[in-house]
Amino acid sequence: MSRSKVILVIDDDRGFRGLLTAQLADMGYDTTGAASWAEASACLKEIEPDLILLDMKLPDTTPELAVPELAAEYPVIVLTGYGSIRSAVSVIHAGALDYLTKPISLAELELTIARVLDNAEMRRSNALYKRQLAARQGSGLIGNSAAILALESLIDAVAPTNATVLIHGESGSGKEVVASAIHQRSERKNRELVTVDATTLSETLFESELFGHEKGAFTGADRQKKGLIEAAEGGTLFLDEIGEVSLANQARLLRLFESGTFRRVGGTKTLRADVRFIVATHRNLGLMVREGRFRSDLFFRLSSFVLTSPPLRDRREDIALLAEHFLSQFCRGQKKLFARDAITTLTAYDWPGNVRELRNVIERAVILARNAVVIRRDHVSMPELEGASVLSFSFEHPPTLKDLERSYFLRTLERFGGNRARTAAALGISERNVYRLIGLYGAELT
Repeated sequence: MSRSKVILVIDDDRGFRGLLTAQLADMGYDTTGAASWAEASACLKEIEPDLILLDMKLPDTTPELAVPELAAEYPVIVLTGYGSIRSAVSVIHAGALDYLTKPISLAELELTIARVLDNAEMRRSNALYKRQLAARQGSGLIGNSAAILALESLIDAVAPTNATVLIHGESGSGKEVVASAIHQRSERKNRELVTVDATTLSETLFESELFGHEKGAFTGADRQKKGLIEAAEGGTLFLDEIGEVSLANQARLLRLFESGTFRRVGGTKTLRADVRFIVATHRNLGLMVREGRFRSDLFFRLSSFVLTSPPLRDRREDIALLAEHFLSQFCRGQKKLFARDAITTLTAYDWPGNVRELRNVIERAVILARNAVVIRRDHVSMPELEGASVLSFSFEHPPTLKDLERSYFLRTLERFGGNRARTAAALGISERNVYRLIGLYGAELT
């Protein structure tokens, strides 16, 4: 049985502190109270809280001093009066993850604490997951959605073989990452993974770059040149966007894949390729076959083992993990966290550019945030993120956080087929609050 979460309440109002700790205890949390910064410092030597509720007005410190120090180690929610909301927002920039306005409703208290704890757990899980990824030979696949776990299983199955693999997926969905994962889990992992992007090569250049050429093979060929197939000897060759290859070069690829042999351009000697081939495309190759733009025999040769790199919109539960991963890449050692409204915004977006687009948005957010510790919604928002067609809203103006939360709740409820218990578990709230939110948003259910 998992232990109860520990919450430290720092507030100099004895009556309010006692009431709040009692309410938290009724919700199943272990609570400790402190009336000052000095008492809180003493408590932190004895306990390791999962969350700190910090009053804005303490007798022996200021939130500008307390929040950065606490937020470096613990999730922090600031408690404030109506007149101090502006100040509360300012300390959000210093590292607090949220704020609650006194008097605090029980429903709002439970929802906010659940979200913050869930986000903190997500960050811990992400750190563990990245360590697991490193143990999996640096495959680069990040996520724990059903789609990614199924893809991982297929990669594990095909990687030890020498089978030619076709990876299908939308632009930016991570096809090259999948190819790298196959290579890293194969017996060829200690040799080269050579990548060829067919969109960057003309028909003539494609043949020369891939197969190499002999001296005098064409004008300007003043010396023999080995191609990328030979550069990948003993390793793996990844050919991206095979759907862009000309029909003539498709015939050459078919011969290579079937026989494992090739000739340099202008050469007569048959060479054997000790290479594992992986190809990828974002196109519908079956449709291209029917239209006469792709060879049917090559299509059938590649169809023996097909992997699909899922679009990001089909694995929304991975968005937060990916965002955290990219945040750690771009922070360059600085400590930065996502505010819950930022994660909600990222999760609600459909990401037509997939993982590549998400990476670019996080890089931009880090630049916009500058020295701020917390990445907020306005840092991750872009014109296309505000569009009604993307977010499935019909507003003239950008949706508010409440609009996004309403949409996220209804999507989650729909995802679990209206099951209240599973919805509550996924959102980190009680079933009572699920019923309350159904009553609040029920008119929108279909």
